[in-house]
Amino acid sequence: MVEEVQSVYTDLNNSNAKTITHLDYETQKIRAGKATPSMLQSVMVEYYGNPTPISQVANISAPDARTLVVQPWERPLLPEIAKGIINSNLGFAPSNNGEQLIITIPPLTEERRREMVKKAKAEGEHAKVGIRNNRKDALDMIKLLKTDGLSEDAVKDAETKIQNITNNFITKVDELIVAKEKDIMTI
Repeated sequence: MVEEVQSVYTDLNNSNAKTITHLDYETQKIRAGKATPSMLQSVMVEYYGNPTPISQVANISAPDARTLVVQPWERPLLPEIAKGIINSNLGFAPSNNGEQLIITIPPLTEERRREMVKKAKAEGEHAKVGIRNNRKDALDMIKLLKTDGLSEDAVKDAETKIQNITNNFITKVDELIVAKEKDIMTI
């Protein structure tokens, strides 16, 4: 029985770690006013009739805090990459100089920063819901083990440990969101 309970803890920790990783991935998409190549990671480009991630057809660099440079591996792809960036609804207008695309990142207004903070907090809430769902699944597994003969004391101990694990991951979510909010609001 002890192995099964440990397995529940391990599964809970793994599921919650995946949730935190996903939250980190989603919050990286929320730009904080500084140009980073990861801002374009969701952009898809039409490449020989197939939608392809921009990172597979071009190099993306950030020479300074307000500029992104997209250098395609094949020059004829410039219009397709520009179209992909515009269609991605990121709010960027790339300029084509015949060799590469240059994207100037506009400074964020106070209102836009607040919108981005709201978006980050919403992502944090989605992560918390995921962590709570993982807790529910773990508690359901413990209830099944109880019907298989796990003692009342072991069930209470397991429920307490599951709640502690959940609280730790919720704290991590809060820390990530506070850090992202600080990053967004810093001018």
